[in-house]
Amino acid sequence: MRLILISVLALVLFSSCGSSKPRVVTTVKEQEKIKPVIRTKKDAKKSEHVVFVEKTEEDKRASKITNYALDFKGTPYKFGGTTKRGMDCSGLVYTSFKTEDVELPRTSRAMSLQGTRLKLDEVNEGDLLFFETNKNRKVINHVGLVVGFNDEDILFIHSTSSRGVIVSNFSEAYWQNAFVMARRVL
Repeated sequence: MRLILISVLALVLFSSCGSSKPRVVTTVKEQEKIKPVIRTKKDAKKSEHVVFVEKTEEDKRASKITNYALDFKGTPYKFGGTTKRGMDCSGLVYTSFKTEDVELPRTSRAMSLQGTRLKLDEVNEGDLLFFETNKNRKVINHVGLVVGFNDEDILFIHSTSSRGVIVSNFSEAYWQNAFVMARRVL
């Protein structure tokens, strides 16, 4: 019985597009913390800590891509899916970049060969994070799209087999342990 329970648990933990433990949000203040920070001229007037920087064309394209991806939040997981009816992790990234005429391969492993490799502290909105969620296979099998920042944390959208399309915090131990690399394709 114990062996069956351990096998089922291992299968859930090492599924194809990974998942993360849900974060319980108990206050309005905590709920606001997990939303991407959007910096605008209006925000700069409210706080001296926010500095407005004119967006480059690449930044504008990245914002369009991430906003498109965020529209899929709550979409259920479907292996090979690329629509609101169902989406997998690479399908989410593939369709989001396609809206800005950026052609990417269809799998997370193939996507990980595109663009320029980044250090984690160089990551911006629109960059890709790659993970190995199956430690037995040691291959990239999951991708997320950076959508914003929260204090010192990176927020990324991705599709998990257990919860569908969600925004996660990179600081969660699961994602830090599974992280392989970050890349910029714009």
